[in-house]
Parts: sequence; structure tokens; C-alpha cells
Amino acid sequence: MNLIACVKQVPDTEAQIKVKADGSGIEEAGIKWVMNPYDEFGVEEALRLKEKAGGTVTVVSVGPARAMETIRTALAMGAEKGVHITDLDNADAFATASALAAAIKEIPFDLVFCGQRAIDDDSAQVGSILAELLGVPQVTIVTKLEVADNKIKAVKPIEGAQLLIEASMPCVVTAQKGLNEPRYASLPGIMKAKKKPVDVKKAADYGISADFKANVAKMMPPPSRPPGKIIQGDDPAVKAAELVKLLREEAKVI
Repeated sequence: MNLIACVKQVPDTEAQIKVKADGSGIEEAGIKWVMNPYDEFGVEEALRLKEKAGGTVTVVSVGPARAMETIRTALAMGAEKGVHITDLDNADAFATASALAAAIKEIPFDLVFCGQRAIDDDSAQVGSILAELLGVPQVTIVTKLEVADNKIKAVKPIEGAQLLIEASMPCVVTAQKGLNEPRYASLPGIMKAKKKPVDVKKAADYGISADFKANVAKMMPPPSRPPGKIIQGDDPAVKAAELVKLLREEAKVI
């Protein structure tokens, strides 16, 4: 089975994010970069399928030079090879999916895994666009997956229930928390990953212009939240009346 895992490098969830003074992006100095947590579920599921049914896992990533560290992490977990597209840093969802699709079309594949969203831009669009560009079915936000007879059966949560969806292969699956528990890379795995092949490409190698992306006009941090108010007093009725007054006149929510 030929399995593809798409990964993105993102700031660690505990990183303190600061916007540059000119609003052109975030201050990257001192940030710890990690594999997008939802992509970890995709990598792990691909590895489990490989271990069960045989085959190979190829990791594909779009990002700057530092994203190689995330590719090597997936290789250390057990993937066999990688593809790194280096010149579409800060690309939007469509440009990213276009580059991924161009790379994946050159690789035989049965299943493509993506995280259901990235925790930095939070767009949750790349997997769906990728499936459209590849011309294959998609099942998103998957928490359980079974593969048999060239078909998948996937479970995805909806409000108050779960959907069981069957799709033919090849297809794209986007992984949600609960699909599995990603493994840690072992020391032998880390050492082996250094020698595993990674094909470094530019978008132009696939006929995609590096300018083929939306530009962020400006980033702005959210406004500071005003301090909370504590209503003093011993009479609950008086305090309730004061609360209603504040909610109506100051907060303007009622």
C-alpha cells in the first residue's frame, strides 16, 4: 500500500506569539517549531496501516528550510522517504494544496493523510482542496478508520452523533484527535532518519509560481481585554441590579 502523509511545521502550542511591529508576520526568534499536532495523527495512521498491510509511507511538506526538521521527525517515526517543497513559505491554503497535489501526482498513492487543520492559520481547507485537485474522494475529521477491499470505512463526529462513511480508494483522509495516539520517535529511528531520502523541490519544478499565493496585507494582535469588574456589596438583589445595568450600559450585551 502506498501511503502519503502531508505535514506542516507550526509554532509549538505553548509558544508566546508576537506580531512584528510592521504587521508583516510573527516574530520567529525563540519560537520552538513542531509538527502540526493533527498531522501527527495522520502520520501515525499511515504507519499503522503500513505495519498491518505492508507498503511505504512518504511524507510531503511545503515550508521553509526549517521544515526539514519536521520531515525528519516523521521519518524517525517510521516513514520511508520525504518530499520537501521549499519556496512557498506562508502560502495560503490553495497554493499549499496545489504544490502538494503536484508532488503527490508523481507518486503512486492509495491513501493521503492530512491533519484536519493546522493550529497556526486554522483554515481547515488544505485537505479538501487537495482531494479536489487530485480528483479523488475525501473524508474529513476522521476519528476511526478501517481499510479493506480497496475501500475505507471512516467515522467522523457531527453534533450529537457520528457518521460512518464508506469511500473508494484512492482518497484523502483528514485526521482528528482520537484517531490514534501518535508514537514517539525512538533513538534508532532518529539515527536512521538522517539517512532516509528527502527529495527537495521548488514550486517551479512542478510548474507552480512562487507568487501563486495570496498575500497577507497585515497581521494584528487581538485587542487587550479590559480588566474585569467585581460588584461589591452584601445585598444580592442590589448586586444583581448593578450587574444588569453594567451588562446593558457598558458591555451592551443585553
